[in-house]
Amino acid sequence: MQIIRNAEIAIIKERLKNNPVVAILGARQCGKTTLASQFSSQWPGKVTFFDLENPLDVRRLEEPLLALEGLDGLIVLDEIQRVPELFPVVRVLADRSNKKAKFLILGSASRDLIKQSSESLAGRISYLEMGGFSLALVGAGKEEKLWVRGAFPRSFLAPSEAASYQWRQDFIATFLERDIPQLGFNIPAKSLGRFWQMLAHYHGQIFNASEIGKSLGVSDHTAQRYLDLLSGTFMIRQLRAWHYNTKKRIIKRPKIYFRDTGILHALFSLENKKDVFNHPKLGASWEGFALEETIKAIGLKDNEAFFWGVHTSAELDLLFQRKGRLYGIEVKYAQAPGFAKSMATAFDELNLTHLWVIYPGKKIYKLNQTTTVLPISEIAQLKL
Repeated sequence: MQIIRNAEIAIIKERLKNNPVVAILGARQCGKTTLASQFSSQWPGKVTFFDLENPLDVRRLEEPLLALEGLDGLIVLDEIQRVPELFPVVRVLADRSNKKAKFLILGSASRDLIKQSSESLAGRISYLEMGGFSLALVGAGKEEKLWVRGAFPRSFLAPSEAASYQWRQDFIATFLERDIPQLGFNIPAKSLGRFWQMLAHYHGQIFNASEIGKSLGVSDHTAQRYLDLLSGTFMIRQLRAWHYNTKKRIIKRPKIYFRDTGILHALFSLENKKDVFNHPKLGASWEGFALEETIKAIGLKDNEAFFWGVHTSAELDLLFQRKGRLYGIEVKYAQAPGFAKSMATAFDELNLTHLWVIYPGKKIYKLNQTTTVLPISEIAQLKL
C-alpha cells in the first residue's frame, strides 16, 4: 500500500518554479525518498536519482562537478548530509545562467545540523520539512492506530502490532549505532540511548538539563547537547516558551515532546495497544500525539509554535500567531472537557482571539463564544 502525498507534491512543484534547489528535510524513514519518487513520476522531463547511501552512486559522484554539470531536468540527491562536499558544487550549478537543471535534495537532519546547505545555498534553496503520516493522510477512523504505532510509514503499515513494534526497535538501534555516527557525532550509542530512554519520562514536561544530567552522570552542557542532537534529527520537539512583558513569573525553559509516539511507546517497551492503554503515561502520550497532529494540521514551523505557562500553574499547551492575533490550543485526554480556570487566566493574560480544546471524543461543541471543543478527528478545521 502506498499513500500519495499530494499536498507535499504540490508544494515542491510550486517552490521549484521559483528556486533552483528544494530541500526535503525529515527523520530517517519518514518517507522522503517515497515522496521524491512520487514527485519525480510527475516531472515532465528527465530525472536523475543519486542515493548517497549506495556505494555505486557515491562512486559516480567522486568527481561531482564532472558528473553533474552535463545533466539537465531534475536531479535528486538523497541523504545529502552523507556527502557535505556536494553543497558547494550544487551552488555552482544552481547559479548557471542556462538554468537547465533543478535540484531536489533530501536530508535526515535539520538545517542547523546541515550547516553547509545554509552557508553554500543561501538565497537559492527552499526548505520543506516533512514528518511521517498524518491524520489527513491516513484518513478518518485511523487515529488510534496512528497514535499507538506512530507515523513512520513502515511502522504504521506493518501487517501486525508485533511487526510494527519490531520495526521500531530496529529503527532505534540503527539510529543510535549507525545514523548518529554518520552525522559526524562521536557519542557512544549506549550513552545517547540511556539519555533518549530517560527523556521518554519527561515527555510533555519542562526540560531540566541539570536533573537529567545528574541522573546520567553527565554535565548540564552534555545533556543539552544530546537534546539538541535528538531535536536536530527530528526525534524530539523542543516547544519554546512564549515570552512577553508581564509581572508574573513565566516559565522560560522549553517543554519537550517526542515527535513520534510510536518511538515513545517502543522506548517504554509497550508492544501493543493493550500495553499503551495500561501504562501510567497514557494521557501524556495521547496529548503529545494530539499536539503534534495539531501542529501539522495548522502548518506551524518550529519558530511559530510555543507554549505558555506561569509558575502559578496556569498553562496553555500551544500558542501561535496569525496576522498579529494570538490563538491557543489545549489538549485534553478526557471525554467531555470543560472550561478550566487556567483557560480563563490565559484569555485574561494573553488576550486570545480563540481557543480550541482538542480531545478524543466525537462531538464539536462550544464552551463560550471564543472557546471550541474539537475532536482530534476534526483538526483539519483548524486551518486559518
